[in-house]
Amino acid sequence: MVLLVWWTRPAWLLPGTQPLVTQQGDPYLRALMRTISASEANVLRPYHVLHGGGFTDTLQVHPNRCVGIRTGPNRGNCSTAAGRYQLLYSTWLELAQRYHPQIKDGGDVATMGFDPLFQDAVVLAWLADRKVWGMDISRQLQQGRVRPVLRRLSGTWTSLGYGIEDNIMSAELPRIYQQLLATELERARKKVDLLGDDKQQSP
Repeated sequence: MVLLVWWTRPAWLLPGTQPLVTQQGDPYLRALMRTISASEANVLRPYHVLHGGGFTDTLQVHPNRCVGIRTGPNRGNCSTAAGRYQLLYSTWLELAQRYHPQIKDGGDVATMGFDPLFQDAVVLAWLADRKVWGMDISRQLQQGRVRPVLRRLSGTWTSLGYGIEDNIMSAELPRIYQQLLATELERARKKVDLLGDDKQQSP
């Protein structure tokens, strides 16, 4: 029974695939973000998780806690990875400087919010930046090139199937992506239908 649920309804057993908080983004990138967190932060509170499985109670800023790495090739070091996309503190500062919604207001990048909406917004903008990745990730996904995209991103998220730290989710990610994409495409369709209804009802 568990295997059947795993195959047909992965979100029931993969809390990291829960819907994004942001309402922005095309369905292909949104499904990719949910796939990344299935491998990187597969817990009930993905936005609050720290490397190693602990949690932070506040998301006012990136927690910047260096948690010891107990297994794998980096054993003995520590990691500041946090949140749904397991972003290192140094990475978060760099990305926030470019993409954080609050950046236009100025101020210290280190004090900018790390709440779920901001985590989503920053990573969405990052993945949509063609100059960073050397390709249009959304277009690649629309063409069905899921594995090449995961390979390209595995230098950043090493659990995506081509990095140095695969986990039990890695081999399942292309299939999980397709299932999540179906839900995101349906969400986008309903959003378009709703907008169409609103226009028809306008005087």
